[in-house]
Amino acid sequence: MKKDGFVGHMAEPEEESDRAVIIIMGGEQSLLPGIKFAERFADYGIAGLAVSLFGAEGLPDSPNAIPIDMFLPAVEYLRDRRQISHISVYGQSMGSIFAVMVAQYVGGFENLIMVSPTHVPFEGTGKDKKTMSGRSVATWKGEDIPFVKADFSAIKAGKYYRLPEISYQVTGMWIAYKKAYEDGERTKNAMLHPEKSGARILLIAGDEDECWPAEESVKLLQRNLESVGYERDVKVVIYPHGSHLNGLMPNRQREKRLYRMIPFIGIMYKTFGKYRRENLSYFEKSEKEIIDWIRH
Repeated sequence: MKKDGFVGHMAEPEEESDRAVIIIMGGEQSLLPGIKFAERFADYGIAGLAVSLFGAEGLPDSPNAIPIDMFLPAVEYLRDRRQISHISVYGQSMGSIFAVMVAQYVGGFENLIMVSPTHVPFEGTGKDKKTMSGRSVATWKGEDIPFVKADFSAIKAGKYYRLPEISYQVTGMWIAYKKAYEDGERTKNAMLHPEKSGARILLIAGDEDECWPAEESVKLLQRNLESVGYERDVKVVIYPHGSHLNGLMPNRQREKRLYRMIPFIGIMYKTFGKYRRENLSYFEKSEKEIIDWIRH
C-alpha cells in the first residue's frame, strides 16, 4: 500500500494476454480469497488482479471508509506498466458495489460485471461487523460516497427469519437492507450509476438470495440503464432458486479442500443448501457467462 497505493494479488496466464480483470471480493482474510479468483481467470488466459478492500497492512481493518482512489494506481499498473489494453472489473457481493463505484469514479473499463449486487453503498462497520461507523463504506477523494443506513438493532444479521411475504428464509441482514431501501430520499441519493462507467455490463443474481434482495437490485439497475437509453451492451441473468453465493468460483481441481466445505457452506447459505444441485450448476453457467462476456 505504501509503495504502490493498493494491495493485491496478481495471477498471470501461461501465455501473454492483452486482457486483464480487476477482481473485488472483500477482505484480505475472506473465506474465498481473491487470489483464487485471479487464478481462475488466469486459467482462461485473462490476467487477474485481486485488489483487497480491507484487512491487509495499510488498509482499513474493516469495511469502512475504503478509498476508491486506491484503484487508480491498480488500473495504471495494468494499463501503463503492463500495457494491457482490455481491462474489466468484476465484483461479487460487497465487491460488486465496489466494482460499479470503481467503474463509475475511476472509469476506463471495457466490462463491468456485478454478481449478487445491491444498488446502493451502505454504512461502514467496525472490525466486529456489528458496530456501525456513521460513515460510508467507501470514499472518493476523501469524501464519503452517499450511502444507506441499515438498522441491525432489532434483528441478528446472520440469523434466519421467515417473512409472510417471502417464500424462502432470509437473514436478518436481508431484512435490514430491505428496510433501508425504503428510505426513498436516502436511497435516491445513494443510487449507483453504472451508466457512468461507459462499460459493457453483465448483472447476475439468484432470485432467492439469502443476504440481500439482489434480484430486486439487478432489475432496478437494469431499468435505470434502460431509462437513460444506455447504448452499450447490457445482459441480466437471474437464476431460479439461486443463492447469494453465485458467480465464478475457484478452480475445482486445484481447490479440492475448499470444495469439500460445500456442505458447510449450505448451512450458512440456506437457499444454496436447499437447492444445492441447481446452485452448483449455476457456478458453471455463470462462469461461462462471465468468461464469454470478457472475451466477447
